[in-house]
Amino acid sequence: MPAYSAVPGAPVWFDLMTSDVDRATDFYGTLFGWTTEEPAAEFGGYRNFQANGNRVAGLMPMEGSDTSPTNVWSVYFRSDDAAATTEAVTAAGGGVLVPPMAVGDMGTMAVYADPVGGVFGIWQAGTHPGFVERGDVGTPYWFDEMSMNYDASKDFYPKVFEWELEEIGGGDAGPGRYAQIMVGSGDDREGTAGLMDAAGMMGDDHPSFWQVYVTVADVAATLSQVSELGGSLLMPPDDTPYGVLASFKDPMGAAICIAIPPAGM
Repeated sequence: MPAYSAVPGAPVWFDLMTSDVDRATDFYGTLFGWTTEEPAAEFGGYRNFQANGNRVAGLMPMEGSDTSPTNVWSVYFRSDDAAATTEAVTAAGGGVLVPPMAVGDMGTMAVYADPVGGVFGIWQAGTHPGFVERGDVGTPYWFDEMSMNYDASKDFYPKVFEWELEEIGGGDAGPGRYAQIMVGSGDDREGTAGLMDAAGMMGDDHPSFWQVYVTVADVAATLSQVSELGGSLLMPPDDTPYGVLASFKDPMGAAICIAIPPAGM
């Protein structure tokens, strides 16, 4: 598969905030075949997972306090101007959780909340380009937001990124509506992520959230390993037009999805 290079507005990174870095390292290493770089003390012990010798995702120790965030995976989109993106987020009604901050010479990150509570980040690359493979086993396949207010999400994100939204299935009202996020132009235009109308699917008080799908060779076998390693099933294998999909929680409670892409993708 050709090397992946995120265009502006496309997913470029994802990372895990975890309460047990050693167990998470072993869990995902066994499950996806990821190796881990040595933790960077100057960046709070942040670690980079690798797949096929390339950085694929990150791992951050959770601070030990009652106010720490939950174990969670986060998604980052490419920005070429973190300050301008921050202004666009606030102008569109979002909130700034972590203002733009330089991470050495590797790049600049920021973290935001959209108006319906979905947390997402941006990465303005320096020497660290983000992930460089997509769709191969052990690398990301897809990203989407489970939005509890689909119309608000559709209104917000095109004001922040240069996204065009294409409704799948006619855009009928109600849970299950889906819009594919198109980025780039000309020969570089591609569907790169999506927005799902998830209102009512997980309870009235469930927050909106972004999720990532990691490509695997065998969904059933991967889920069997999840159970053996202390994780728990969220969604059993579902054979869809977009691949065989499933989701689970790791032993610390962070949710992530897996997929076998359809043939030809």
